[in-house]
Amino acid sequence: MSLDTAAVPRQGRVAAHGVDLAYFEWGSPSARPTVLLVHATGFHARCWDGVVRALGNNWHVIAVDMRGHGRTSKQGPYDWRQFGDDVAAFAEALDLNEIIGVGHSMGGHAVTSAAAQHPNRFAALLLVDPVILDPTAYAQHQHTSFAEAKQHPVSRRRNVWGSAEEMFHHFAHRRPFSFWQPDVLMDYCRFGLLPQTAQGAAGAGGAGAEGFVLACPPLVEATIYTGSAGRDIVDIVASVAQPVVVLRAHRKAERDGPMDFSQSPTWDGLAAAFPNGRDVYLPHLTHFIPMQRPDLVAEHIRAMGAVS
Repeated sequence: MSLDTAAVPRQGRVAAHGVDLAYFEWGSPSARPTVLLVHATGFHARCWDGVVRALGNNWHVIAVDMRGHGRTSKQGPYDWRQFGDDVAAFAEALDLNEIIGVGHSMGGHAVTSAAAQHPNRFAALLLVDPVILDPTAYAQHQHTSFAEAKQHPVSRRRNVWGSAEEMFHHFAHRRPFSFWQPDVLMDYCRFGLLPQTAQGAAGAGGAGAEGFVLACPPLVEATIYTGSAGRDIVDIVASVAQPVVVLRAHRKAERDGPMDFSQSPTWDGLAAAFPNGRDVYLPHLTHFIPMQRPDLVAEHIRAMGAVS
């Protein structure tokens, strides 16, 4: 059932919307539909490897590193409007059609925006706990400054690591990573680090030893988080006529502190706001649905592919 080449996708780069986007591609471009995978804030394209493995053969799959993440250039601005425009430009640059757009968290926000811009390119959307908030949350939002992003706890994440194995063992027994499938956590660590010189490590908050740094710099990640409530796309949701499935995770009334990202941020009325939306509530799962149940995400992709 697993895709033989899942561990070694073809890697490419394309200039789109003023940024050099890296991407990874599995399967034949002649296969239809094309599955376009867009990751969450602070993640990267290879976090989808578990879903690709579960999806099986005979699929054309592309996973993109968003600006500031993975192997893509660390080039702002990191406004949420940019991410949707980047995905739209990416699909246009590669002339992708019959797309099943799959977005997790920030990625769900981005593919929704892209599908509204290119309705003829996107056949369906699978939004995995997308950061599309209740409209009242946007109404209460106040602009956050760069200085506020620097004070966000995420900006002080450990940035320098000796190896992917060290990073894996550091996180394996800590929430929410302890809920993830181990092979997916290893993908997150192995492909989420970039080589760092001794001089660069010291400048990045390390001790100056040679090693690796996070492929999404902590300050970039913090900047994206603090801006999440400033990009209301609820007004365009009604224009997305394609079939849309919204997977929603568990949600409590309050988060367990500013670093608790396990709760769903998704507006519970989102699916109903799409002309052709369907809500799937998964109270037994956290926000990290693709990391806990890549097989479930693959199952929904297969179902959408059968009708698109």
